Amino acid sequence: MQIIFFIIGLLIVGAIIYAAFKKKPSLQVPNIFIVKQILEQHVLFYQQLSSADKVQFEQRLQNFLNKVRITGIKVPVEDMDRVFIAAAAIIPIFAFPDWEYRNIHEVLLYPGTFNHDFQIEGQGRDVLGMVGNGPMQNIMILSQRDLRRGFLNHIDASNTAIHEFVHLIDKSDGDTDGFPMALISHKYALPWLSRIHHEIQLIESGDSDINPYAALNEAEFLAVAAEHFFENPQQMQEKHPALYYLLKQLFRPGP
Repeated sequence: MQIIFFIIGLLIVGAIIYAAFKKKPSLQVPNIFIVKQILEQHVLFYQQLSSADKVQFEQRLQNFLNKVRITGIKVPVEDMDRVFIAAAAIIPIFAFPDWEYRNIHEVLLYPGTFNHDFQIEGQGRDVLGMVGNGPMQNIMILSQRDLRRGFLNHIDASNTAIHEFVHLIDKSDGDTDGFPMALISHKYALPWLSRIHHEIQLIESGDSDINPYAALNEAEFLAVAAEHFFENPQQMQEKHPALYYLLKQLFRPGP
């Protein structure tokens, strides 16, 4: 009997050691020439940067990919997906050269939409992206289809990946509340909160062209407004000048 317990003990210890030292899939960073090609063809934010800023963007993008794993769930991850995810991470923080995400370790890429139980089949599959909590802490889930649509279709001023990374920025101070304390200057705090509530009222009354999902709460308003700001800033400046000004102070402070 003692021998049996001894053998079982060895098996348990072996399993623990195996799990601890099991080699994880390597991080894959596309060749810089591939990165540049994808950015030049599809990422409007990058296309509008100066030559020096483009180099900085590329370096920060590669640094992100060197730290955050991207895993495909029933879908192969291609270079385009890696570049789009990293670009979405860098775009909202590009004006902050010292900023690094500390609340994400991995991005799970699903083929399409999923439900709140992370299932890709069955009913209720209306989720395009999600920042995890609890057991899924430090993990983001994105629909590959909607990730690509955000960068390949610039007409609708929406970008799921940017939306989710803005949630991560918002969450970095401990609360996902539409008020990213790490970025916003105190003098813009009250104007920003006042503008959020004003814009939500306009959406609810049908007097705004901003995606109605923004009216769900302050956090979703920030993420949706940021999508619009980065995807089509000219349109936002023309149609929503006060909101554009505050988002500019938030994401692109300075002269």
